[in-house]
Amino acid sequence: MEDVTDTVFRRIVKSCGAPDVFFTEFMSTDGYMSPGKDRVARRIEYTEEERPLVAQIWGNKPEKYYQTAQELVKLGFDGIDINMGCPVHKIVKKGCCSALADNPTLAGEIIQACKEGAKDIPVSVKTRLGYRTKKTEEWSKFLLEQDIAVLTMHGRTQKEMSKVPADWSEIKKVVDIRNEMGIETLIIGNGDVKSLEEVHEKHTTTGVDGVMIGRGIFTDPYVFNPDKSIMNLTIEERLDLLLRHTRLFNEIWGDVKNFALLKKFFKIYVSDFEGAVELRVELMKCDSLAQVEEVVANYAQ
Repeated sequence: MEDVTDTVFRRIVKSCGAPDVFFTEFMSTDGYMSPGKDRVARRIEYTEEERPLVAQIWGNKPEKYYQTAQELVKLGFDGIDINMGCPVHKIVKKGCCSALADNPTLAGEIIQACKEGAKDIPVSVKTRLGYRTKKTEEWSKFLLEQDIAVLTMHGRTQKEMSKVPADWSEIKKVVDIRNEMGIETLIIGNGDVKSLEEVHEKHTTTGVDGVMIGRGIFTDPYVFNPDKSIMNLTIEERLDLLLRHTRLFNEIWGDVKNFALLKKFFKIYVSDFEGAVELRVELMKCDSLAQVEEVVANYAQ
């Protein structure tokens, strides 16, 4: 997720309870293979503690995928994921991400170019049921024919965005198609999952090999921890986690990223307790680490 799953937040999640695999923010192959490469590359900064880590990339030029994949291999990533699922209009109008569901020829060229550049590290694809309409069977079968390591299917079309519930019955169809084809590609389901209990339920009812949690992390950063939940924390512990996140963001990014990007995370830590709304209002006014520390200190008095 853009401006969410950076190295800072991944480390926070790891401290709460790590998933089996982390994914980076998605990075443009055009941007990475341009004079602005150094700035774009900050999206894929990582530390060893975040492994296993998959670099997520997007674009619409096969040659850029080949070049980017070669670089990602040198950087030591454990896998490369091609984003064919982002539904954001400014992205799909360029013919990228979920728009590729209506352009399988180009999608196939991109996958093969990325696999050639990636050599021995696995290449996966994350996508949706279709672009404007559901094309679950033909689209997933085409992707599975590309011999990818993993196919992650989000249970909505691009047109549906996040306006309707994810359709896990369609994701089950993808699993069935994979099984009928007799291939080893892993199928991961994605959409509306917010707990480990739901992960196990989806695995049981659909047969997916795994479940990807995206926006659900905003409900609980301990979502991958079977023994702990943010609801079990004291207010002091929640605020300590908020401060740890803010301090790490300040340490890693400094003036490189706008401090305001942090504000989308505040509700994770400051909600569902008396005075949370008022405290969050004060935190949203903050423009620096020092101000956040002052607001938290004043609340604690």
